[in-house]
Amino acid sequence: MSQSVSRLLLVEDDEDDYILARDYIEQLSTLAFEIDWVTNQQDALAKMAENRHDICLLDYQLGAENGLTVLKLGIEAGFTSPIIMLTGQADEEVDMAALDAGAVDYMIKSELSSSRFARAIRYALARREIEKERVDRLKAEAENRSKDRFLAHLSHELRTPLTSILGYTELLMDSKLGQSAQSELSIVLNNSKHLLSLLNNMLDLSKIAADKLELNLSEVNLDAMIADVYALMTIPAMDKGLTLSVSSATPLPLKITTDATRFRQVLINLISNAIKFTEKGSVEVNLWSEKRNETDFLYFTVADTGIGIPNEQLGSIFKPFEQVADVVSRNQGGSGLGLAICNELVSKMGGEVSLTSEFGKGSCFTAYIETGDISQVPHEVLKFDTQPLTSKEVNNQSYQGKVLVVDDVNDIRMLVGHMLSGMGLHVEYGKNGLEALDKITDAHNESVPYDLVLIDIHMPVMDGSEAIKHIRTNGIDTPIVAMTAATMKGVRDQLIYQGFTNVIEKPINPESLMVVLGTYLQPGAAENLLTPDDSQLKRHSTTEPSEQHILLVEDDPDAADITALLLENLGVDVHIAHSGKECLAVFSQRNDWSKVLMDLNLPDANGLKLAKELRKNAPQLEMVLLSGEEPNSSEMAEAEISKFILKPINKQVLTDLVKG
Repeated sequence: MSQSVSRLLLVEDDEDDYILARDYIEQLSTLAFEIDWVTNQQDALAKMAENRHDICLLDYQLGAENGLTVLKLGIEAGFTSPIIMLTGQADEEVDMAALDAGAVDYMIKSELSSSRFARAIRYALARREIEKERVDRLKAEAENRSKDRFLAHLSHELRTPLTSILGYTELLMDSKLGQSAQSELSIVLNNSKHLLSLLNNMLDLSKIAADKLELNLSEVNLDAMIADVYALMTIPAMDKGLTLSVSSATPLPLKITTDATRFRQVLINLISNAIKFTEKGSVEVNLWSEKRNETDFLYFTVADTGIGIPNEQLGSIFKPFEQVADVVSRNQGGSGLGLAICNELVSKMGGEVSLTSEFGKGSCFTAYIETGDISQVPHEVLKFDTQPLTSKEVNNQSYQGKVLVVDDVNDIRMLVGHMLSGMGLHVEYGKNGLEALDKITDAHNESVPYDLVLIDIHMPVMDGSEAIKHIRTNGIDTPIVAMTAATMKGVRDQLIYQGFTNVIEKPINPESLMVVLGTYLQPGAAENLLTPDDSQLKRHSTTEPSEQHILLVEDDPDAADITALLLENLGVDVHIAHSGKECLAVFSQRNDWSKVLMDLNLPDANGLKLAKELRKNAPQLEMVLLSGEEPNSSEMAEAEISKFILKPINKQVLTDLVKG
């Protein structure tokens, strides 16, 4: 194997000393050098300014010139490699002066034949490599920080126009004006949501790379989560004519400890990926629990009958921005980030993801995560209805009444609510039991009770069982139906005993939903099916007037207009300010503001600092931060802002905000 050659600069004005030094250098058996020899300060500084040498041997006395001067000027000129000072005789004062000036070592010329010379050279070169690695690492870290800042800025800039695109598309799809262009508007909406998912993936990957992604561990009801994911994923599977099935090879724990959001994200990504690359056949999800080395794990596989992956590309499938070339990229979109993010998330949850695939026949992803101690947790085999709720199967019936849908998973709330709205029902939403309790109690006290409530059992803040206890204690007899994925014997009887009027199993299927609606609601005429008129696109409320006055601070005119339009359609009085200065002026005009929705980055102010200024006159006022990037939690706490909304803003987010 060829020996690497290092470049050495020898600054020596005496030719005899140069020849001796060169001979000793050439005798270093494990090192090879290309030597450049200069004899004066001017030439030495010229060479040092080029900074092309790996090491420098510098004579202390260059005729009438002092080597210390060359040492200092050379470093100032940009020479970054180690410098060893050579002296004619021992002088502790000179040696220390050389070290203080930046030399890494000093040596008496008579020692050049000793082992100390070889050791000094090796140490100097090793030190140079360490320093080079440190500089390279700092440079890479700086580049990564710059990249992260760029991605965060890019995300923010793209999310603001997405607010306008998504908002206006939703309004058009719900209006008579958009009835003749439903398919085109659907394409706009779907592609906008796809762009949003890519932005979210970029931010996730950026957080992972910067080691800033933290898990939020909590107790998760596994059966309910799997049922929700199954219901959501059935729709895209059916759209492609695929069969989606979920089963458990062993009884599964009813509760596990993990990050619910990230676990759901992994499942949805893997299933979505399987559906995307499968044109016919099926996607099968199988789960089982297993204990290894005193640690409990949940295993799951996602197998498809899709195009498969060539063997030579299996090794790169989990790398960011990688996709199966040619056959995949020509027909399928995507950034190649989903699997990389899944891999990192699963790793953070204490597991791994692996893949087996046969090109042309299909793929099978296998993953596992830690579940926490489940030794005392009841286990049950999953039992799913094979016909979950879909929009295509429940929009041909008409009912009348007001329904409250309560579920902590936004996608499930929207799915159920959208189906009910399509049948002529007025739908409101809640995301936990406490919200449900407040809404149901207020409606009862105002003599405008709900005709039906559909409420999930397992939710944060307050679960459905706790909520029903308070509701019935207050003497409210509104029909309340529990939504649950629990299949254990006696669960239905237990829920009825707690006060629920009925129970519907997740994932909700059309027949079960129709039975519930037919039992508690009055049928409506066909013309009662919701066909919102074009007034939804006008700047006034389509609901009863509200006493809420919201100040919206947003510098982007389009984003401000659509956000205000959506709020006004919810019956809110909205005032817009496009800058910090305008915000302060508008804010001072009244003292009965309900909320302030404030963009984080304004042309003349920072939203957090602006919030502190407003707090001086309204210490109890609720302020909500809007941004295309996640703000610093400590800075939010300092500004006394507890709520943050990530752009783009949609109708449901604003509904939750206004009703909450």
